[in-house]
Amino acid sequence: MNQLQHETSPYLRQHASNPVEWYAWKPEAFERARAEQKPILVSIGYSACHWCHVMERESFENPDVAAFMNERFINIKVDREERPDVDAIYMEACQILTGGGGWPLNCFLTPDGKPFFAGTYYPPRPAYNRPSWLQVLQHLANIWETKRETAIEQADKLLEYIQRNDSVFLKKQDSEIELSGAGPFTPELLDAIFQKMRDQFDRVHGGFGGAPKFPSTMAIQYLLNYHWYSGNYEALEHALLSLDKMIMGGMYDQLGGGFARYATDREWLVPHFEKMLYDNALLVSVLSDAYKLLQSTTQTAGQAARVALYCETIKETLDFVIKEMTHAKGGFYAALDADSEGVEGKFYVWTKVEIETVLGDEAELFCAFYGVTESGNWEQTNILWRPESYESFAAANDLEVDVLKQKLQVSREKLAQVRKKRISPGLDDKILLGWNALMCSALANAYTALGKAEYLQVAERALNFVLENMTSGDVQRPFHTWKDEQLQYQAVLDDYAFLIMALVDIWQITFNSTYLTLAEKYTEQVLSYFHDSDSGLFFFTASDQTDVVIRKKDLYDNATPSGNSTMVHVLQRLGILLDRQDWREMAINILLIMKSTVERYPLSFERWAGALLNETHPYMEIVVVGDNAFDKTRTILRRFLSNGLLVASATETDESPLLAGKPGNSDAYIYICQNYACKKPVQSIKEFDQLLQANN
Repeated sequence: MNQLQHETSPYLRQHASNPVEWYAWKPEAFERARAEQKPILVSIGYSACHWCHVMERESFENPDVAAFMNERFINIKVDREERPDVDAIYMEACQILTGGGGWPLNCFLTPDGKPFFAGTYYPPRPAYNRPSWLQVLQHLANIWETKRETAIEQADKLLEYIQRNDSVFLKKQDSEIELSGAGPFTPELLDAIFQKMRDQFDRVHGGFGGAPKFPSTMAIQYLLNYHWYSGNYEALEHALLSLDKMIMGGMYDQLGGGFARYATDREWLVPHFEKMLYDNALLVSVLSDAYKLLQSTTQTAGQAARVALYCETIKETLDFVIKEMTHAKGGFYAALDADSEGVEGKFYVWTKVEIETVLGDEAELFCAFYGVTESGNWEQTNILWRPESYESFAAANDLEVDVLKQKLQVSREKLAQVRKKRISPGLDDKILLGWNALMCSALANAYTALGKAEYLQVAERALNFVLENMTSGDVQRPFHTWKDEQLQYQAVLDDYAFLIMALVDIWQITFNSTYLTLAEKYTEQVLSYFHDSDSGLFFFTASDQTDVVIRKKDLYDNATPSGNSTMVHVLQRLGILLDRQDWREMAINILLIMKSTVERYPLSFERWAGALLNETHPYMEIVVVGDNAFDKTRTILRRFLSNGLLVASATETDESPLLAGKPGNSDAYIYICQNYACKKPVQSIKEFDQLLQANN
């Protein structure tokens, strides 16, 4: 009997009517596998995955295929977003065995959960140089019956290899460097990281490398920070070019706001149409920093246009998130599907005739600006994109920029109303702790950039939703996922790390001491349940979680930052804010282990690179004390601070170590410090800006 009707995951529920006798990743599946000595098929995907839907239609809904699966295997369906720990283990097995990976991921396990074969999508009949799914099933069922010892031996070896892989990038070094020397963290190290990134610049279309092309937001963030300290103009220009091209491409929803997960081409034209919460969070955050950085400089006409573009994009993207991806209680949904009516991208694309029918005389201008043609630019339809900027198009067509924008806005609104009548892509309405935390941080950053009060309100509401609804037990340990009032699965390292960062980000705006207290509490939980004393880093799963065959350390910064690299940032920031020297030293020791790896492969370890920058250019401690401290703080937060930490109080207090011994005034004093050593305080924002430039 198919067990998935009892699950909360929208992806699992999509498979609840399959004739396959699916289990969720629950003990009863493994108990049955051990009792019957059958191999396990674990099939992993997610609700917004196009090829997952294809394989379901072609194979998992086929009664004959399902009958064979039910007879010869114990079948488990996994939502990779709900169980990233399970996905990480078996995706690595697939990559080792095949040299590639992706979803749907289909992995065959021994009854005790060890993988012995893995692959991705298989068609219903042999095609694309792949066997059919039924052929794969028959072959592996035969292997299990006739060569079981070989399969078990391969599974043991594969698991050992996965375990060893965890230590490949861990190389302790520089620990014996004398303090009087240059030290392990130098501007030359940051230069080397930049040069490695520079080697992969796509200088025409922005981004890094060729197709498919992902946002690489953390690398862009590094380029912004690196430019701030080095003055390297090339780093800044490539960061801004990359953001420009993503915004102008089809990866950005030109009608509804929000970004798709990635582009399938170099030009950012053809997206993989699914919209993920985390991508939009990371892009809003880096756009907010780019906006603040440009606002901090003397603007040329081109920079002013970019400032307007980034402002517009932040607002449109957050409008999309708030309207379409927010639960009534304040949490954020996980994703929107790539497909509608079973067709990828159908909701988003247009024929020229459709646009002309809606817009009439306005269509000519709209089609020219958004690259719409009779033949289309993707599968005989048009993905809306911007071949030119507002400014260049207006100049070429003898229009004022503001007039052009107004005309296009009217047309977009008309088309958006028509699009609303289409069948929408499926919504994955589960709420994931880590992704929600990323969006809270993004909203906080957008608030500091644009000053829009709604963003802070939405961020705090979501954060309070998480704190009130996604923790349980006497010690209030967090859970990974929430849906329909049900909690599922213990939080993984990423959940903790992103939550702590969000707590600190919002504390730096509100100075609500509860947030900082909780950040400290959850950091202590990470150290208790996730820390590996042998390596100094952190496991992905907690020490009391028992339903995975191996505890891995996730080191790569992929589509989302790794929990380990984020915890280094946490330890750096809280080490200063709470005067925890032991945490600061822990961050340094972790970076000493990872330093050479990050230097060699910075585009795989992007947030790690940012942590190295924070050690090379130590955090700037900004302390504001006095009657109008919070007013001044709001102004200061609109600056690009790279690695600034801000503390404010109306009076001198020992509540925070950074505030101790710093008297205030009716017109608040502003202190700039590093390692608790402070310059003479100033009172005006102009004087602060001068100190900020001198400190850069």
